[in-house]
Amino acid sequence: MTTDTLRWTKSSYSDNGGACVEVAADLAVPHGVVPVRDSKNPGGPVLNLPATSFASFVTGVKAGAFGVV
Repeated sequence: MTTDTLRWTKSSYSDNGGACVEVAADLAVPHGVVPVRDSKNPGGPVLNLPATSFASFVTGVKAGAFGVV
């Protein structure tokens, strides 16, 4: 998709033993996707989620829609 180096970010709340994902939100505006990967396997597969879908997911998490606080 791009030859740019992605800036991967993990939540500051992710100190739970490694069951985390990382996102590279720097592609959201120019390409309309948010790459997501397993933080324990950075060389593994990457899911490219539509930016609008990822934004809806984050909104749902913040609203408590998934029973996670």
